[in-house]
Amino acid sequence: MGGTVAQEPDGGDVSVGQLLLAEYQVVKDEQKTRIGFRDNLLYVTLTVVAAVIAATAQAKQPAMLLALPPVCVVLGWTYLVNDEKISAIGAYVRGDLGPRVAQIAQLPAADKVFAWETAHRSDARRRSRKAIQCGIDLLAFCVVPLASLIVYWASGKTSPGLVGLSVVEALTVVGLGVQVVVYARPFS
Repeated sequence: MGGTVAQEPDGGDVSVGQLLLAEYQVVKDEQKTRIGFRDNLLYVTLTVVAAVIAATAQAKQPAMLLALPPVCVVLGWTYLVNDEKISAIGAYVRGDLGPRVAQIAQLPAADKVFAWETAHRSDARRRSRKAIQCGIDLLAFCVVPLASLIVYWASGKTSPGLVGLSVVEALTVVGLGVQVVVYARPFS
């Protein structure tokens, strides 16, 4: 790989190409870490939901279900932010880093550098996978907490203050649901 050369502190040379490949490794490591963290958030959410439902059933206190919406919103938002950063890293590699590496390497086709970054996006079932994932995200982070609110409201063991709180929670969950759909871009 050619390109201009910078002097290392120990007197060695570092090419721009080497710097770009090092940057690629760093952003891919960050992406990998974020993918693991994001995916674990679904498991954490399922665990919390199961624990709250079990505790609610055992204590026979429907008001305990009001813990689910804020927890699911926080976990869902964290999931969404990490998912967006994962996508942003991929877009950066495809749209910026890859073409710069191709230019320095004097390759004729910039899309051949880091080809996986574009190849996996051209799968014929990508749209359906994204739509299904959007549905799963909505189920885990929005439908479950909304269902817990419905169970609370239908329980007959409500109080005016908690009903007010639950309405705010419902609006927050709906807001998260809108963001899940907006960020999913299932048809892009």
